[in-house]
Amino acid sequence: MMQSLRRMPPPATAQQLSDDLGVSLRTIYRDIESLRGLGAVIDGEAGFGYTLIEDAALPPLGFDNEELEALVLGLRNVEVVGDSALSKAASSALAKIQARVPARQAHRLKHAVLDARRFRRPEPTVIDVAALRRATWDELCVSFDYTDKNGAPSQRTVKPLGIVYMDDSNVLLAWCLLREDFRVFRLDRMISLDVTTDSFHPQRVSLLRSHIALIQRGDPERAKDRTPVR
Repeated sequence: MMQSLRRMPPPATAQQLSDDLGVSLRTIYRDIESLRGLGAVIDGEAGFGYTLIEDAALPPLGFDNEELEALVLGLRNVEVVGDSALSKAASSALAKIQARVPARQAHRLKHAVLDARRFRRPEPTVIDVAALRRATWDELCVSFDYTDKNGAPSQRTVKPLGIVYMDDSNVLLAWCLLREDFRVFRLDRMISLDVTTDSFHPQRVSLLRSHIALIQRGDPERAKDRTPVR
């Protein structure tokens, strides 16, 4: 409930909160009163909507104005270029920050002079990118069908090392078991992602450093899948 109040443009109606949380209106009214009893300052009432004025559960955060602008710009950029789960997380994080900074800075954050827009967004993905991120963190090999720029299909099993969000495409940096070398795969060309139980812990960090070093040295034959990223 608190997170919904932080995230929604105020005032949030009881019906909006009910739809967001999947609970009855009666539950919304009851929980609003419970939160008020716990110290949250929530303005409004049934029929008018609710505005979270002060969140007693979250202590103030200290940022200078430029740090705050940087956070806004970064999170709004993630809202634009990230997959749906990551975009939603960025919106949620922005709402949490707004709830924890002093009132003057909360106003500055809400009406920030910086924003992020893209005329060309990354191509939509078929795979569950959130599952791919989890597999990367957990250092588990993944398998997927892949189609290159010419439409040629292949099946790959890789060690996922990291995801890079580029101008108009998002890519996976990986160690390809088929090629036995570093490769880059566009997320929008990956199909039928399967997270295996094969662990490559604790290799990810060292492999990622090596892969990035190859890219920085401009070694496309080894760093890429011999398929242009764009």
